[in-house]
Amino acid sequence: MTLAAMPRRVAILGPASSGKTTLAAALAARYRTVWVPEYLREFVDVGRRVPVAADQFHIASTQREREDAAARSAYGYLFCDTAPLMTAVYSRHYFGGIDDQLARLADGHQRDYALTLVTAPDIPWVADGLQRESEQVSVTINLMLMEELAARRIPYVLVSGAPQQRLAQVERLLAAMP
Repeated sequence: MTLAAMPRRVAILGPASSGKTTLAAALAARYRTVWVPEYLREFVDVGRRVPVAADQFHIASTQREREDAAARSAYGYLFCDTAPLMTAVYSRHYFGGIDDQLARLADGHQRDYALTLVTAPDIPWVADGLQRESEQVSVTINLMLMEELAARRIPYVLVSGAPQQRLAQVERLLAAMP
């Protein structure tokens, strides 16, 4: 694939139950391209357990590998339901830090994504089995994500409202991109 044919990667970040998956799927349908589901969901469902600290780099690197694979069949954009940076935020929260490998992977965020979206936690929170923490932890994760984005000076756009409103917000953003 030539550089000109590479899709623009759009990272969709946010806490649990904030609409990342819904937005990624809707954007992929709207732009007739592919999206990359969150690998963590598969990890939890298949393994029937929550991850431990030693799993964090594996989860983030698998997410990234799946993005790279999906990029080969993407058209124009590749919508990514999470990114290694989000794994780093969760690692910081649950395990008290980010290991060196995960930190290096998360450090590539600005290089890897043309646009970073953050889904506002303004929709009803829904528990999701083993994978999802409480609503209060989601609030904490959202705050930590905002801190991480600020510390890394990563520009982002907060998308909010009902699914159709979010889709319209992102459509306007993408239309304005050079």
